[in-house]
Amino acid sequence: MNFIKIKSHAKINLALNIIGKSNGFHKIESLIAFIDLHDVILLKKIKSKKHRIIFYGKFSKNINSNNTVSKLFKILEKKKLLGQKFYVKIDKKIPQKAGLGGGSINAARILAYLIEKKIIRVNKKQISEITTYVGSDVILGLKPQNSILTSKNKIKKFKDCKRLYTLIAKPSFGCSTKYIYSKVKKFDKAKFKKPSRKMFDIDFLKKMSNSLEKIALNKFSTLKKIRDYLNNLHNPIFVRMTGSGSALVSYYYSKKQCDAAQKQFSKDYKKYWCISSKTI
Repeated sequence: MNFIKIKSHAKINLALNIIGKSNGFHKIESLIAFIDLHDVILLKKIKSKKHRIIFYGKFSKNINSNNTVSKLFKILEKKKLLGQKFYVKIDKKIPQKAGLGGGSINAARILAYLIEKKIIRVNKKQISEITTYVGSDVILGLKPQNSILTSKNKIKKFKDCKRLYTLIAKPSFGCSTKYIYSKVKKFDKAKFKKPSRKMFDIDFLKKMSNSLEKIALNKFSTLKKIRDYLNNLHNPIFVRMTGSGSALVSYYYSKKQCDAAQKQFSKDYKKYWCISSKTI
């Protein structure tokens, strides 16, 4: 059997609010988009006693054996949903600890494939249990579309939203999600209770924020320096951190603006990673 190829797109938080805490976990609401930056997953069935999972590429370093993909297979087998073994090779083009959901979306896209091809048969409750076990962002990646995660932990998907060009910039360090959330002291008022397509309009997005950004900027002066630099780079619509960082995203109306910004950033910050992309 030949490998099948799956694209695993990076996720960005256009806006993110921390609205409370329950059972030790922070409750969030978020406006989410996916961009054309993606990992490439190669997957095929094998006759073996164990799954074979290999990561390679630019951002494959230090991914341990207890990763999101291995956790996915582990829970599927624990629930006796999967009797087949797989050989998985993942070309990691999305940086780790960036707030781009790379590992979570890898697991999500494999799960979506297994469901679509009826290799596993699961109901909505089982899907929720599986994705919760693997990682909080996994449920978002089953169908990579513009999404609104509401304060009641419901997800509303939207098609054909306005495309934006994005400059993603990341310094040489990542942010610890656990640390960033541990410093949350204040909660936001819920703003996305009634999700609508208008929430993806530029005028609405410009008024929003990422509640975790201030914490990350206070911890890392380098992030603040990069954010201030990006705010003055080829007139972006707005600049905002995604997730718990450390990636910052500049949003542009045109590819020309975005590509020019990427070229200038690469010149001035040679040691940092950046890429010109767009929402899908």
